[in-house]
Amino acid sequence: MGHRLSKITTRTGDNGTTGLANGSRINKDHPRIAAMGDVDELNSSIGLILTHELPGDIRTLLTDIQHCMFDLGGELSMPEQGFITEQAIAQLDEELQRLNAELPPLKEFILPGGTPAAAHCHMARTICRRAERSVISFSRETELNSHAVAYLNRLSDLLFVIARVLTRGHAIEEPQWHSKRTP
Repeated sequence: MGHRLSKITTRTGDNGTTGLANGSRINKDHPRIAAMGDVDELNSSIGLILTHELPGDIRTLLTDIQHCMFDLGGELSMPEQGFITEQAIAQLDEELQRLNAELPPLKEFILPGGTPAAAHCHMARTICRRAERSVISFSRETELNSHAVAYLNRLSDLLFVIARVLTRGHAIEEPQWHSKRTP
């Protein structure tokens, strides 16, 4: 297990470096730190979704995902560690299938919005896509657990589906895109 913070203000980062879980230090603008920051932001955005009234199954699912986000952050913070598993990806796939089964097929693109909780899901989805890009960029210089990118890819899809479920659960029509271009 890596180092855990016993105090928050350490002043050790005043020189532009930060500590990894294994005790080593790297620059705060390193691609590893960018990926960790994006995953942390994603986790925080999921926490924002959880401040809304949600169906119990979605609340449980998002809480479980938050724990996986901490695992992924730990994986990024501890070089040569892999905590995200095929099973975690399979669980997202199962939830995608379950929630998608309740939804009508898409005929148009959906605009981000709907209910406040759905809008926060859309925001989390875009943050998830950025985290995925950051992890991919970092993986070009360091070998990472291949499940990390797959998990983020699947999670962004799941957040989109959850947004649809939340909007429809309030009997609100999903906001659809309509081109303003003239033919």
